[in-house]
Amino acid sequence: MADTSKVIAQFLGDESFPVEWESEKEKDLFWVYDDLHCPRPVSPMYNDIANWVLTCDHMFRRFGTPFASDWIGKVVNGYLFTAAVPCDPDMAVPATEFGNMYYPRVPKDDPEYAGKIGAYLGAVLPTYGLNFPTWWRERLVPEMDRNLKYLESKIDVWEDIPLMEWATILEDSIDMLDRHWKIHWMLNFSQLSSTLALRAALEAAVGGEITQELEVILGRLQNSAADRNWDAIKLLCELKDEVKGDAVLLEAFGAEAGAAIHTALQATERGRQFLEEGLKRYQREFGWHAVWSHEFIYPSRFETPEPCLDLVKGYLDSDYDPEPVMKELAEDIKRASVELLEGIPEGEALEALKAANAINLQMAPLTPDHHFYIDQGTHQHVRVVLICIGRKLVQMGLLDEPDDTIYLKYNELRYLMGDPDLIDAKAVVAQRRAERAEFEKIRPPDFIGTVTESQLQFPYLNLWGFPEKLHFDTETKGRVEGLGVSPGVVEGIAKVVSSPEEFDQVKQGDIMVCQMTNPAWTPLFAIIGGIVCDAGGMVAHPAVMAREFGIPGVTGCGVATREIKTGDRLRVDGTNGLVEIL
Repeated sequence: MADTSKVIAQFLGDESFPVEWESEKEKDLFWVYDDLHCPRPVSPMYNDIANWVLTCDHMFRRFGTPFASDWIGKVVNGYLFTAAVPCDPDMAVPATEFGNMYYPRVPKDDPEYAGKIGAYLGAVLPTYGLNFPTWWRERLVPEMDRNLKYLESKIDVWEDIPLMEWATILEDSIDMLDRHWKIHWMLNFSQLSSTLALRAALEAAVGGEITQELEVILGRLQNSAADRNWDAIKLLCELKDEVKGDAVLLEAFGAEAGAAIHTALQATERGRQFLEEGLKRYQREFGWHAVWSHEFIYPSRFETPEPCLDLVKGYLDSDYDPEPVMKELAEDIKRASVELLEGIPEGEALEALKAANAINLQMAPLTPDHHFYIDQGTHQHVRVVLICIGRKLVQMGLLDEPDDTIYLKYNELRYLMGDPDLIDAKAVVAQRRAERAEFEKIRPPDFIGTVTESQLQFPYLNLWGFPEKLHFDTETKGRVEGLGVSPGVVEGIAKVVSSPEEFDQVKQGDIMVCQMTNPAWTPLFAIIGGIVCDAGGMVAHPAVMAREFGIPGVTGCGVATREIKTGDRLRVDGTNGLVEIL
């Protein structure tokens, strides 16, 4: 049952970005460049054991989705592209042509499955929306926290654990990752349910289309004034205040960057105490994230103190205080809740809208919190398990660096651990590092494959800014178009940021320009004046953070980091999605 809807766009590869297609079916899918999660070339180990698409079949099966039966991945020239597979009985076989173990839940003997299963989705979604905050708080967070603490207990004594016991710990961590991502999809659909229910209740209450003014209110109601992001910021500010009140620490923080600050702190007893007590407290609780949290290649802040010190210095220089911001944000959420109801007469529609918003407000903090436990926390715990195995293999002379394990495939690592003679691991790693360096020079397109009207109906494409992204002007010099995700207009100096090493270059009032952000970047939102991103839609991390901190934001631009240079003066219009290079 092929997709016969109108073709909007197609890109099957060219000389600058060649694509090897394993089947004609692959060409018919809409493959989106996943700059939301993995904007850089992916590692073999990440793709084998931690790629977020690996549990998507579970999500679509659990909820009974009529719009897709799976979400699959394809690595092209090192970069991850993902595509939704429609509920098509013709695809109800192990689709090895898609390059992964894909067993769709669409019955071959029921061609009307997609039309019938939607009733189940519509009936079950409200149950998740209503109950998930309680499940999350009372059952799921304790489960995940227990799993992560178990891994930490092993990491703390890594030298005492034999190599093959580490092999079993790695398997445990993979099982945990699989389970945590299944929880992720439960949350994701519960949040979708609460958002859809709020929109439906609002449409019923106003008797028609939602105006732009009401859209802004709905955006404000997705904000959160109490979550793990804010907890991390508050602890950083406690460390800032500790430095501010101590002459020895203050002198050390006079250095320009984290590495120099770290050296200065190690030179004094008070500085060493600060590193061992205050900073390690932050690293232990909030350090389980990296510049790109999904991928294993990037060191977490648990491992590297320098980026943490850069953050403390940034807060010290601006003397940032989160309490007034959190208080104002909480008040704005209350105001938005009142404004949502203005002009709606007493009756069932009003009461339904109140009830829908009450559930929505419970769900809002779960967006940053699930990043904390899953996208950041679990991935970085698994990374450190791989690093511990790498340390053992370095001691045995089988690898050169602990993170070489990440450049091996899952079974290659198991071959090496079982019998080192089976694989020349050092040669394999050297080749993979060289390949990745070459891939870094490539700029991937926003999509490959075929875009059709029906494929654009896939609900999650808005995370990447589609379908709007297909129509942005990417050729006109001096301006960049994107999605206006946080209203307001601001002018400032651009700082193009691609790694934690550049975090210290961002100063008060700068416009941060980057591919994408995740919670590792959150502390920077306290000092920037606006944000411009290549990736992301209305509910992506930079959009949510921009609204929470009350700064203009434009995402989904695709070309911002290519067209804008550090030092450019920008005017960012977060209402209309326009960035002008002045």
